[in-house]
Amino acid sequence: MEWKIFSGSRTGLVGLVGTDAGTASSEYAIATIAAAAFAAILYAVITGEPITAALEGLVRRALDVAF
Repeated sequence: MEWKIFSGSRTGLVGLVGTDAGTASSEYAIATIAAAAFAAILYAVITGEPITAALEGLVRRALDVAF
């Protein structure tokens, strides 16, 4: 990270401000990690026994409907 020194305040204080270089990349990385974690949790829930049994029952009832 590159730092710039500035002294434009009325009190004459000197401060350090970091540039925003790479901010968008880090935001995309965090969003990608969050999406992958959500997908992993969703996969674990969907492949769980109660959900699998419910979906199987739904498909069986749909196939057993008389026309």
